[in-house]
Amino acid sequence: MAKILKIYPENPQENLINEAVKVLQNGGVIIYPSDTIYTIGCDIYNHKAMERLAQIKGIKLDKHKFSIICNDLSHLSEFTKPIETATFRFLKAHLPGAFTFILEANRNLPTSYKGHKTVGIRVPDHIVPQMIVEKLGHPIVSTSIHADDEILEYSTDPELIAEKYEKLVDLVIDSGYGDNTASTIVDLTSGEPEILRQGKGIL
Repeated sequence: MAKILKIYPENPQENLINEAVKVLQNGGVIIYPSDTIYTIGCDIYNHKAMERLAQIKGIKLDKHKFSIICNDLSHLSEFTKPIETATFRFLKAHLPGAFTFILEANRNLPTSYKGHKTVGIRVPDHIVPQMIVEKLGHPIVSTSIHADDEILEYSTDPELIAEKYEKLVDLVIDSGYGDNTASTIVDLTSGEPEILRQGKGIL
């Protein structure tokens, strides 16, 4: 049964953030808020946790398109090929924010990203995932929680999310109601921004 932690962005308690980080360090899968929708994630460097995440999504790990959640742009060089100054300025102007930017991947990606030529990078404008990544010391991964509702594409109520995923994940962070609009996906691999999916973020 998943534990539920109430961590609100107005006053996130450090001891609760540390508890979430410990779950990740132990190979756990968590549900956490962002500046868009609630997402499922784990430690990017824990292969078994990544396999669990793929299983929850009903896909094979080698087919995943999980985004990488960073707390700032300092992690980019770990996972992406060198970025031109103009592209870096563009990223800096729009992050943190409700965007997923597709960039060319380098060979330093973890084994669970083997074969990926590109990678999606997110820096959400939400203090909770930012603090989690900062305390963990490296990025976590993100994949969306879809709703079973025919009208709503994404689940927004953390209590209902917890009910649905209580046997699948180890921890659910309740930060109040989430959004029901996902991030805007922008491909930057050609040098010019190309919107692949219009979401909450406006260029």
